[in-house]
Amino acid sequence: MLSAFANAFRSPDLRIKILFTLGIVAIFRLGSVIPVPNVNIQRLNECRQLGMTGGIGGEGSQQIYSLINLFSGGALLQLAVFALGIMPYITASIILQLMTVVIPKLDEIKKEGAAGQTKITQYTRYLTIVLAILNSTAFVSLAVSGGLFPGCDGLVYETSLFPIIVMVMTMTAGTGLVMWLGELITEKGIGNGMSILIFTQVAATFPSALWAIKEAQPGQAGWVTLVLVVAIGLLVMSAVVYIELAQRRIPVHYAKRMVGTRMFGGTSTYIPIKVNQAGVIPVIFASSLLYIPVLYSQFDPTGPVSSWVQNNLVQGNHPIYMAVFFVLIIAFAYFYVSITFNPEEVADNMKKYGGFIPGIRAGAPTARYLGYVLSRLTAPGSLYLAVIALLPTFAFAFLPGANQNFPFGGTSLLIIVGVGIDTVKQIESRLQQRNYEGFLR
Repeated sequence: MLSAFANAFRSPDLRIKILFTLGIVAIFRLGSVIPVPNVNIQRLNECRQLGMTGGIGGEGSQQIYSLINLFSGGALLQLAVFALGIMPYITASIILQLMTVVIPKLDEIKKEGAAGQTKITQYTRYLTIVLAILNSTAFVSLAVSGGLFPGCDGLVYETSLFPIIVMVMTMTAGTGLVMWLGELITEKGIGNGMSILIFTQVAATFPSALWAIKEAQPGQAGWVTLVLVVAIGLLVMSAVVYIELAQRRIPVHYAKRMVGTRMFGGTSTYIPIKVNQAGVIPVIFASSLLYIPVLYSQFDPTGPVSSWVQNNLVQGNHPIYMAVFFVLIIAFAYFYVSITFNPEEVADNMKKYGGFIPGIRAGAPTARYLGYVLSRLTAPGSLYLAVIALLPTFAFAFLPGANQNFPFGGTSLLIIVGVGIDTVKQIESRLQQRNYEGFLR
């Protein structure tokens, strides 16, 4: 492993790509700690400390912003330039992906190849800026009204229109800059740029989360708890790596055919279908959907529906919250897999190029077989996602302080493992091109 890293830096072009990526990551983290203009930094730090210890806001307020704060590496609750992080881009990408399914025109554009993908990317950029304006306006308004940390006001110096507009424009510009930095990594660095930035922000929360676990208990007990959590977390991470790499390989043979004077086909390959075909998207969908009733309860706090929501769907360790979250993840896993993997389209492409699955007739029987295999794999994959997402709540409840701060579970663990594996594979493929030994043997 260490020799492979050394070989990666011996290659001039690969070394430049890695150092360029690290430089972009450093700039990204710098922008995540620089506050926007008009922020009372001293008051903000006081409110953050009180919020983390439960003095104000408490678990409910942290639950509301947890997903966005996770993807911003904690920059949201610091009102930093990159406070929104990569979340607007993720949301825009998901919306465009869903709209491609329901809007025929977008589906036609997507099928145009590289030119169509360029158009979809451009639409995603525009939608990202629109969402950034809406999100930044919402969070600046919360900061001004004291809703970002309930009961804690005075986070901004001036509440007149112009300073507020400057804050909104700064956060929006920060989102545009983050999007550009991600594209730079994809073009000139190593790995997928947006994924690398997400990985960076999620990993940035690990040290503080681990230290919070240690501080939850005084003296020697805190260190024992910390070591136990890290050991169990590494075991869980190993299991997640195993499942993320697990796949069902469906063999495909291509018959020989003549095209002009040349012979094509006669080869064998396979269709890899992962156990977790949906990735982390169902967890994001479920978290976003559960945020809607909480948002409604803020507009009508005295109503009976709002009272029920506050009692049952705000606390992450409430049985009803856990049950609804569990079911939503499973449902969204099936939904997302159904729109991203089309068995009929795959079967038609195979038939067009003379491919067939041994023992299965081409056309409709192949589509039915692929759908059957996909359904059988999605069942354990969705259960795996739901269990991992709820892991910090019910698997570590016996560890004081680990329940709410445990970093080796849920969305963060899936992102860390998924992005890490993809990036290492890209580095390994470049090493193999130069006859070097790779990372994954």
